[in-house]
Amino acid sequence: MALAYVGLGSNLEDPLAQVTDAFVELAELPLTSLLARSSLYSSRAVGPEQPDYINAVALLDTQLAPLALLDALQAIEQAHQRVRIQHWGPRTLDLDLLLYSDQIIEEERLTVPHPYLTQRSFVLYPLADITPNLQLPDGTPLTDLLSRCPADGLLRLPSPA
Repeated sequence: MALAYVGLGSNLEDPLAQVTDAFVELAELPLTSLLARSSLYSSRAVGPEQPDYINAVALLDTQLAPLALLDALQAIEQAHQRVRIQHWGPRTLDLDLLLYSDQIIEEERLTVPHPYLTQRSFVLYPLADITPNLQLPDGTPLTDLLSRCPADGLLRLPSPA
């Protein structure tokens, strides 16, 4: 089994429902258990002008190999009508494999840790919700990254009643 952290984001077609539904779909992946989910956050979009995002992070315990997990994540995105037209453009659902246990992966289709993980408040703060004492595969503590990454408009949403 491997612990995998997945970043979730949406800013189109009821983003709150897109992310909430994606948590359910992640929990239903074969050979995988959803161990934890962060709070939901609202964040400003990176890239061209577009609506704000809803973001979160999920922690999975999985027997799927990294590329098989990536394929499963992309299948969920497709089920949510994800269209890849513009880099950093608006999307119904974005699922990023952030970390896969302590592995460092550099393949054509997959880079883990995620290349922008250390620079994105909408990833770091939800990660801290789940595993505040997390260390990246290179030994960098999450707390160090948080101290260098301002919240920059990130807003934790209230938990649903």
